[in-house]
Amino acid sequence: MSQLSSTDTPTEEAEIATDTVREAMLEQLSAELGDALVGSHLEPGIDLTIRVTADAWAQTAEFLKNGMGFAYFSFVSAIDWLPSPFGRDMDSQVDLALEGADPKEAEEMIWGLAGGETRFQVFARVNDIVGHRALTIKADVPADTLTVPSWVGTYAGANWHEREAWEMFGINFEGHPGLRHIYLPGEFEGNPMRKDFPLLARRVKPWPGIVDVEAMPGSDDEEDETDAGGSND
Repeated sequence: MSQLSSTDTPTEEAEIATDTVREAMLEQLSAELGDALVGSHLEPGIDLTIRVTADAWAQTAEFLKNGMGFAYFSFVSAIDWLPSPFGRDMDSQVDLALEGADPKEAEEMIWGLAGGETRFQVFARVNDIVGHRALTIKADVPADTLTVPSWVGTYAGANWHEREAWEMFGINFEGHPGLRHIYLPGEFEGNPMRKDFPLLARRVKPWPGIVDVEAMPGSDDEEDETDAGGSND
């Protein structure tokens, strides 16, 4: 529960504790989506996150915009919940020094707000700028198809966002007008934001950190070396 400031009243605290606005949003979404709404997280006075099935991903976008007034599209992206399989050699030298370079143990996937069931998830953010409301929407990406419906038909601004998620994570957006590279060369193979994509530069030379930092010209280290070698005068 939120702490009251000197200007808060018990009535304001009760409104934050119950958050009738976000509770009404969740109730409306539950009524529309039914079993397709598989998870939610409501933090009173802070935010609402819902998780829907992949099949209902596009339906949710359409209802949010045309049925609930969430006309402002913020973003669509993706996340890979797989813990890094590469161990310490992919970490910064700062981490190695602080943690003793012990090898990582195998970790289980842990999902964020509203839970999850698959390695990959897509998530989006939309706003009702008139009603001063917003929420985050998530969906598990099916492991066998890595495909979810496109949002472009409802929110045109999702076009480049979905291209980026396709390029970086390998997630397909069915109905997108043209999934193609947006950052990487056309012949590039692989998806760099996947946790199991090896960053070869890190394998050849560990990620820079305090061990690798060279002294800048005029730094104290350079001055110490000059003093140790004596004066040229």
